[in-house]
Amino acid sequence: MTPPETPNPSFTRTLASAEKTMVLSEILSLALDSFRANKVRFALTALGMVMGSASVILVVTIGLTGRQYAINLIQGIGANMIVADCQCSGRNPDYLTEADLTAANEQVPGIVWSSPMLEMHDPISFGEGNVRDVLILGVSPQYKNVRNLLVLSGRFFDAEDTISREKVAVVTVPFADAMFGGPERAVNQTFTIRGIPFTIIGTFKERVNTFGMSEVAKQTILIPYPVARYFTGTNAVKQLFFSVQNFSDTPRARDEIAKVVQSRHRAGSVYDVTEYTALVKTAAQIADLMTLVLLLVSAVTLAVSGVGIMNIMLATVRSRIREIGIRKAVGATYREIQLQFLAEAILISLSGGIVGTLLGLALPLSVRFFLPSYTIPISPWSVVISLGTALVVGVLFGTLPATRAAQMDPVESLKYE
Repeated sequence: MTPPETPNPSFTRTLASAEKTMVLSEILSLALDSFRANKVRFALTALGMVMGSASVILVVTIGLTGRQYAINLIQGIGANMIVADCQCSGRNPDYLTEADLTAANEQVPGIVWSSPMLEMHDPISFGEGNVRDVLILGVSPQYKNVRNLLVLSGRFFDAEDTISREKVAVVTVPFADAMFGGPERAVNQTFTIRGIPFTIIGTFKERVNTFGMSEVAKQTILIPYPVARYFTGTNAVKQLFFSVQNFSDTPRARDEIAKVVQSRHRAGSVYDVTEYTALVKTAAQIADLMTLVLLLVSAVTLAVSGVGIMNIMLATVRSRIREIGIRKAVGATYREIQLQFLAEAILISLSGGIVGTLLGLALPLSVRFFLPSYTIPISPWSVVISLGTALVVGVLFGTLPATRAAQMDPVESLKYE
C-alpha cells in the first residue's frame, strides 16, 4: 500500500497566505460598500476627525513659527555675542581696558568681531534752549557687526575714521528726528559735544526692538572709541563686546574670555561674562512647551471625535444584526466579523485624518506660495502624528463595536426583528 503523499510545506504556506489575502480584501470591500451606502452619516462622523487632524498640523506649524520667530528676535540682538562687564565697586575698582580686548582676541580662537565700549552722558543742545542729556558711546567700527545694527542712512564709521580720530558720529533715529527732522536730513549735519563739532555720517537702529534692555538708549550717539577716550581721559572701558563665528562655540568662547580677563586683573575683582545661547534655548523650550499644551488640546478634539465614531459604529452594529447573523450562518468566523467592523471604524477615522491633514497643510503652503518672503516651517512629523493618531483613534474606538458584533449569537441574530 502506497503511503499518502506528504503535502509540500511551501505550497501549504502559499495557499494559507492566499486565503488570508482573500479574506482581508473581502473585509476591505465590505467596509467600502458600507461606507458608500451611508455616505452622509459616515462623512458627518469623520468631520470631528477632520477638525482634529487639521488642528494638529496647524498647532505644530504655529508652534514652530513662534519658536523660529523668538529665536530670530534674540539672534537679531546678536546671538553669537559675548559681553564682558566689570562688577566694580569700592575705592579702587579694577576696570576693564582695551588691552583686555586685545588679549582676548589673541588668545581665544573663533572671535570674528570685537569692540570696547565707553559710556558717558552729556547735555546736547537741540536748539531754542532745548538741552537734553544724551547717551554717548565710544565704540570701534566692529561694534556694528557685533550688535547686528541696521544703518538706515549714510554709513557707519570705519577703521580709517578711527585711526585718524575723525570727529564723526552715528546717531539713532529719534535723535535725528528731534534735532534735524529726520534720518536723511541728519546726514552731514553737525552738532557739538562739549564745544567740539561732530559731523553725523549715518543713522542707525537696533535690528530688533530690545525695549530698553540693551546699552543703546532711545537717543544715543556712537562715536569712535579713540575720540571718546579724549573726553574720559582714562583707559577704563564700560564693557567689552565679542562675536564668535559659530553659535555652538559661544559657551566655550565665553569661558575662555572670562579666564583671560580674570588672569589680567586682581584676584578679588569680579567680571561678568555673558552670552545669549541660554536665552535662545530657553525661548525654544518655552515654544516647545506651548506647542505641547496646544497638542493636548487638539488631542481632546480627537478623543471626542473618537467617541463619535464609537457611537456611530455601535448604532451600525445594532442596525445590522440580521446581516451579522446571516454572515455567521454561512461560515464567517469571529475574527472576520470583528475585522469587518474594525475596518469600517478605521476607514472613517483615517479618511477624516487624511482630509484634515490636507486642510492643515493647505494654509502654510498657501502662505508660502502667495507670500514667498514669509517662511512658514512645516514639520513632516506633524503629518506622521496626525495620520498616526487618526489610525490609533480608529483602532481604539472601533474595537468595542467590532467586538460586540463578533460576539453576537448567530441564532439570536437571525431571530432579531
